[in-house]
Amino acid sequence: MITVESQRAVRSAPTLPLTTTLGPARLAVTKRDQALFVWRDVVGLDLIAEDAEAVHLGVGTKELITLELGASHPVLDHSLGLYHVAIHVPTRADLAQMVVRALQRRVRISPTDHLVSEAVYLWDADNNGIEITFETPWRGRIGEADEGVYVRTLDGSPHSGREPIDLDDLLAELGPTPVLQAAMPAGTRIGHIHLHVNDLDRAMAFYRDGIGFGGLFIMRRFGMGDLGLDYTPHALAFNVWAGPNAKQQPDGHAGLRWFGIVVPDAASLDAMKARLRAIGAAFDETNAGLEVRDPAGNLARVSVG
Repeated sequence: MITVESQRAVRSAPTLPLTTTLGPARLAVTKRDQALFVWRDVVGLDLIAEDAEAVHLGVGTKELITLELGASHPVLDHSLGLYHVAIHVPTRADLAQMVVRALQRRVRISPTDHLVSEAVYLWDADNNGIEITFETPWRGRIGEADEGVYVRTLDGSPHSGREPIDLDDLLAELGPTPVLQAAMPAGTRIGHIHLHVNDLDRAMAFYRDGIGFGGLFIMRRFGMGDLGLDYTPHALAFNVWAGPNAKQQPDGHAGLRWFGIVVPDAASLDAMKARLRAIGAAFDETNAGLEVRDPAGNLARVSVG
């Protein structure tokens, strides 16, 4: 089991409104068709629109992922930026459908049971990380301060949060005569973003005290931090697994260009600006809202919607 230290100094209620959501993420890729093979044919996103610069993908007309074309190199290992973008699905059967699409196309996946969610990890041809998530908060809870474990089942038993998913059980969700689906259903959304950073405490201060997510934990032995809103497991996570000297992607490489945060009204945006100023974080105001980089250089675009 992964032990955790006391989280009294980390945990906090969110200052963002609970109606805050994550907007689209923009990722650079090298080859359009190779990227679409994963994002459209395996993940199951619809191709909404495209031009010479980007391909826009989502569910119906709702954009979730923008693939920026023209990168000359894949994501550089041991660099800052995206660990994965998590696409959350409405039902467990939707997760099973995605697994079938991956298996049919011989795409490598890593199905993992986090107890409070089930996740299937995969990567596109440029090593952009993807997680497909089905939230299962009724199965357990994140450990509280001083409990010494990451998650516990409802009966109080400790859980590693990293067990393999029973794929036979998951695929049984499709029934004895499954009807396979090519696309994600309505209600699919960007549920969380997980980032590579180079300092856990600075990242926590930025996203909790500046942006306004609620602090959940920092697991120093595991090198990871977590923040949320009002749902389990989280809305934003970060880790230092790229190493203390990691840098942002060099020019021309694939990877995260920015991710979106959508606040419900102008007052929420103004409150965020005040928090960012209070922690000394510089930001640029835009017609839609603001742009701000975290201490590791990851860019967030905040808009009102």
